[in-house]
Amino acid sequence: MAFPVENAKTDLYSLTHPELFALLASWDFSPVHAARLWKYLYLGLETSLENMPDLPARVRARLRDETVVGSTPVCTEASSTDGFTRKFLLGLSDGEKIETVLMRYKGRATACVSSQAGCAMGCVFCATGQMGYRRHLTTAEIVSQAAHVARTLATSAEPRPLRNVVFMGMGEPLHNYDAVMKASDILRDPSGFGLSSERITISTVGVVPGIRRMADEGVPVHLAVSLHAANQEERVALVPVAKKWPLDELMDACRHYCDAVGRRIFFEWTLIDGKNDSAEHAHAVGRLVKGLPAHVNLIPLNPTAGYGGEPSRNESSRRFQRILADEYKVPSTVRVRRGIDISAGCGQLAAQS
Repeated sequence: MAFPVENAKTDLYSLTHPELFALLASWDFSPVHAARLWKYLYLGLETSLENMPDLPARVRARLRDETVVGSTPVCTEASSTDGFTRKFLLGLSDGEKIETVLMRYKGRATACVSSQAGCAMGCVFCATGQMGYRRHLTTAEIVSQAAHVARTLATSAEPRPLRNVVFMGMGEPLHNYDAVMKASDILRDPSGFGLSSERITISTVGVVPGIRRMADEGVPVHLAVSLHAANQEERVALVPVAKKWPLDELMDACRHYCDAVGRRIFFEWTLIDGKNDSAEHAHAVGRLVKGLPAHVNLIPLNPTAGYGGEPSRNESSRRFQRILADEYKVPSTVRVRRGIDISAGCGQLAAQS
């Protein structure tokens, strides 16, 4: 198993706005220089100190000696034939690799970022789960993914700012809680990317302590919980971590979250033909989430090498959606499948070159 290489230099992407100011203050540099550096990083999207001429030479020299900017060079990239999806294979300092996806929609663009190299949760239909766990990503490695997508958008034929980030790439975000939450704070800083809390989503397969911690700390972003089954036996078969955090404990944590933060919660349901897409399954989901401020995202299964299931047929997806709406007044969305030809869809990321 690989481990991150210890680096004596501080990665500037690992610092919050106050931490960056404190670092330069500890070197007896003016706050003016810290403000300029922050703008270069998050508004100018610069990675080279040589492209920061407003910083005095002595400041750049100290930064060069003691800091770095970013740590995820692009190894390869691929663009989908749908014209909306672009996937990047990024290299880490210890030789590990991760995948990050840029998804374009009408009027907006979203970065799907990874929080771990590999994943320990073992969901049977997920390519990342099939590759196993390698290590957590650092805050800087997470932020640098968003910065890379922002840079790509800024230099595209139709430039636009990054406005949405979803922690739905490789890994379980709540397994790497501290780094993910710090990265979220950096992305939301109004003097940098300035992402709205409404435009960041953290997705979990059901790490109950993490959900409760988000609730107790009042983390102001969206939470998406991957259900995939509405009873314990079926869920364990798809999501092995349900043995550790059973469905009843998970739903208690979800209710606590909704009560504590006053937000609706998103439930993810991968639709697998003949496995969890029947009318009975739809009724079970409706009963399970009824009474919660919930929205269900229905995601037709995306193919992976390690799982032989098939995506639900359109009529099954529509029936599932009708039952949720008509019988339980639960809103839902059937997600559009994009980037399948480059393995960039939900559950397909696996650090493939």
